[in-house]
Amino acid sequence: MKKLTNCSEQNCRYSRRGPDILLFVIAFLLILLCVLWDYIPPSWIRIVILACGGAVPGLVFLWRQRQRRQQSDLANTVCETIDALMDDREPENYHPYEDSQVSKVQGKLLQYYDRMQEGRRQSEQDKQTIQELVSDISHQVKTPVANIQMFTNILQQHQLSEEKRAEFLATMAAQINKLDFLMQSLIKMSRLETGTFTLHMESQSLYHTIAQAVNSVWGKADLKNIQIDVECDSDTIVRHDIKWTAEALENILDNAVKYTPEGGSIRVTVRPWQFYTRIDIADTGIGIAAEHYNDIFKRFYRAQEVSAEEGVGLGLYLARGILTRQKGYITVSSEPGTGTTFSVFMLNYSS
Repeated sequence: MKKLTNCSEQNCRYSRRGPDILLFVIAFLLILLCVLWDYIPPSWIRIVILACGGAVPGLVFLWRQRQRRQQSDLANTVCETIDALMDDREPENYHPYEDSQVSKVQGKLLQYYDRMQEGRRQSEQDKQTIQELVSDISHQVKTPVANIQMFTNILQQHQLSEEKRAEFLATMAAQINKLDFLMQSLIKMSRLETGTFTLHMESQSLYHTIAQAVNSVWGKADLKNIQIDVECDSDTIVRHDIKWTAEALENILDNAVKYTPEGGSIRVTVRPWQFYTRIDIADTGIGIAAEHYNDIFKRFYRAQEVSAEEGVGLGLYLARGILTRQKGYITVSSEPGTGTTFSVFMLNYSS
């Protein structure tokens, strides 16, 4: 195949040169004829004119042959390139740095092929993500639904005392609340992953956003006698979306309250830097092992030692997604048995 292609390329080069050389010879003869008109016998002039006239059809014929050969070679090369790409193999005789029509067409075909491959990979990745999401949702919903069905059957089929009925109804209400919380979290996660939620980014005080987040968990912290201290200047301005940023900070604070023993403390510290503002949320909770730093931000992740605690494992996943979409980021440092510090970095209004 390579020898045949090289021969065709050589023939193509010869066919390109033939008409050019013939045209140059005709032009040279006509110029020479004009210069030597007075010195050349009329018979010779007629011969030269006749030769030039006869050469013109030959030139046209060669030009047409050249065009046909070029079109044929281009079509064959395009077909061979498409066949190679359809078979997922590298096209033969592809010269990316050669300035020719064939190389340009091959380059465009390869660009199209790369985009199609990228689209295929993205489609497969999206399909896998959807499958994992459906599996996770099914697993999370199954337990509260099964509990509700069980308690409903007990209430319908057995004569229970008022005290027992009230106990079962309270348990069902707790399961319904858990299911509602799960559905709300899944809706937020879906909006976050599909990009259907809208951020209203404005340069505004971070103090009020943190106050909103702290107020949301104050009741839970008070029940466990956990003290929450906030160190933030009221004039700290950061470009952010109040609603979604408060949601992210609330999720981090809720985790801190959930995994901090009674009588512990949580401290929120805000420190403006040149380009970012840093928000540290430090607790005196059970801590996180270093090998799980990345795991805690995964969807539906629950550590084995805290599986008995309420929650579905979406809080930190949503928090990081919300902050990332505002060009911020979050880090964690912890020491098991001592406490954990989540550090949130948000772009300043001047950036």
